[in-house]
Amino acid sequence: MYRAARPCDWGAVPPGKKPRQRYSPDQELCGSHLMLRSRIAPFLLLRGNGLVKTQKFGDPKYVGDPINAVKIFNEKEVDELTLLDIDATASGRGPNMALLKDIAAESRMPLCYGGGVQDAETAAQIIALGYEKVSVSHAALERPELVREMADRVGRQSVVVTIDIRKEGLFGASHKVYSRNAKQKHKVDPIDFAKRCTDLGAGEIVLNSIDRDGMMQGYDLDLARKLREAITTPMTVVGGAGSTEDLRALTDELGPIGAGAGSLFVFKGKYRAVLISYARP
Repeated sequence: MYRAARPCDWGAVPPGKKPRQRYSPDQELCGSHLMLRSRIAPFLLLRGNGLVKTQKFGDPKYVGDPINAVKIFNEKEVDELTLLDIDATASGRGPNMALLKDIAAESRMPLCYGGGVQDAETAAQIIALGYEKVSVSHAALERPELVREMADRVGRQSVVVTIDIRKEGLFGASHKVYSRNAKQKHKVDPIDFAKRCTDLGAGEIVLNSIDRDGMMQGYDLDLARKLREAITTPMTVVGGAGSTEDLRALTDELGPIGAGAGSLFVFKGKYRAVLISYARP
């Protein structure tokens, strides 16, 4: 269900020091056995050279410098960190490789990046910088074969497809897929698209709720359950986490899974003061 157990080494190693090894973030060592466990992953949004946090994919609020955030998350030993450039695809440009290189050099945790990736070669360049995974969204919707090309180039374990979903219709009964910061609607069923991507070689599916983004009122557990029942590929749910209880509700409901959160790990209190933090349920 999850990738095979292997010790991993992340981060630069000082001269004369041994690499710091740990197991991949969805596993933990228990006696002589490896046990599956859920991954708790901060999701950070890049805009230019800074970090922002949105609500329902709009109203971006500046929350700090990405390098400083990475340093803090290093100290907190987070399971993994996802960085999404929210302007790259919408503005028709590629990833900011210089910034990604600086972030990778500072990081001591597994990294996933998404934004502006249009081809397998770009994905390979990001992996070469030290990122474990590369995420695509709009590009995969426009040309699903990209998923296969990326899997062939960097391995399916490094290919993530993020599906941004909004509820529509009477009482929000239907789920529609969007891209380009929720500006473009696509005529595909989210569950069918997720299944197709896994067949093409995606190693992980990220389910991202537009309606719950930044609202801190809990995950869309019903939709997450439907996706979990449809695919066996590792998946992460993001959008809505406002407390460790929300993280626990997701993992209790669905078992070993990725639980992503943005506002929970960058804001503090009802006035949403910026404070980088991390917690597990």
